[in-house]
Amino acid sequence: MKGIKKFFQITLVILIIFLLLVFFIPSRTPQIEGNNSVASIQKVEIGGIEQYIMVRGRDINNPILLFLHGGPGYAQISYARKYQEKLEDSFIVVNWDQRGAGKTFSFNIPKETMNREQFIKDCKELIDYLCKKFNKEKIYLAGHSWGSELGLYIVDRYPEKITAFISIGQVVNGIDNDVISYDFVFEMAQKENNKKALEDLKKIGRPPYKNIVRDTMTQRKWLGKYGGVERKINTLKDIILSSIFSPEYTGIDGLKFALGSKFTVDTMWGHYSDVDFIRDLPEVKVPIYFCVGRYDYNTPSILVENYYNYITAPKKEIIWFEESAHFPHFEEPEKFAQLAVRIKENNE
Repeated sequence: MKGIKKFFQITLVILIIFLLLVFFIPSRTPQIEGNNSVASIQKVEIGGIEQYIMVRGRDINNPILLFLHGGPGYAQISYARKYQEKLEDSFIVVNWDQRGAGKTFSFNIPKETMNREQFIKDCKELIDYLCKKFNKEKIYLAGHSWGSELGLYIVDRYPEKITAFISIGQVVNGIDNDVISYDFVFEMAQKENNKKALEDLKKIGRPPYKNIVRDTMTQRKWLGKYGGVERKINTLKDIILSSIFSPEYTGIDGLKFALGSKFTVDTMWGHYSDVDFIRDLPEVKVPIYFCVGRYDYNTPSILVENYYNYITAPKKEIIWFEESAHFPHFEEPEKFAQLAVRIKENNE
């Protein structure tokens, strides 16, 4: 009996120590070998608030590659290193938990600042900071999903700061995006005679949605089931596990991620109903590379292909990721890294 009691006491102590470590040890990112390397998580004042970036690279003489994550609110500092290690040999890789997201979430962020224009200003301020810090004139910019929308606005306004833009899961037209995605899920549900899915989809109706947050969440639930978002990975699982085990996030950061996700959904979802880049941005002044998942129905690949055929740029290319849906840079990381290196070589 005493042995069992002692076992439980030791187990409880170990659990308490583990929880203290998870929640209160400061976040960090593992060092990279080499005298010229950089590996740090930094707090930077951007747009009047403290925002967090992770900077990693084997040689600070390499160009900067800044990633704009999706969502809004789907921050990726916690798990990005898992998919980006090969990029660190050729770039200074920067991940940014944007305003209201992940490590950057704070209850003090004014809701009225959660808008597209403020994010554009934040991004430009971050680019200027990085160029000054690493003595560069330009950067490579990669934008995923919402980040692809933000990235196009940056490319349009500040082409002199961007060497090339890597678009991943490009947002093209807000309303068409939702309609094509909805129709895909409805068709798949009909083929399977999935009564629950059909009931849910009929209830919310074809876009535009009446309740943008609730109805979009319902549709995305079934879109995930039918492989239109992720096929080879589970980023939500990555986020949960990295909030416990990754050195880049503490347990508190994991809680901030959850709170920030709700905050950004409540303040920003539905913002893109006016987006139509074929109408509003038929030309860019920097090379642009579209990374398209063959099975992407989150930002439907057919719209990206249409935009690629329409847009004018100094250089343009569409690259199909045949095993991917909405996250080709994570679902096929080796192919993405090879592409990024090729883009660098072609634009030096």
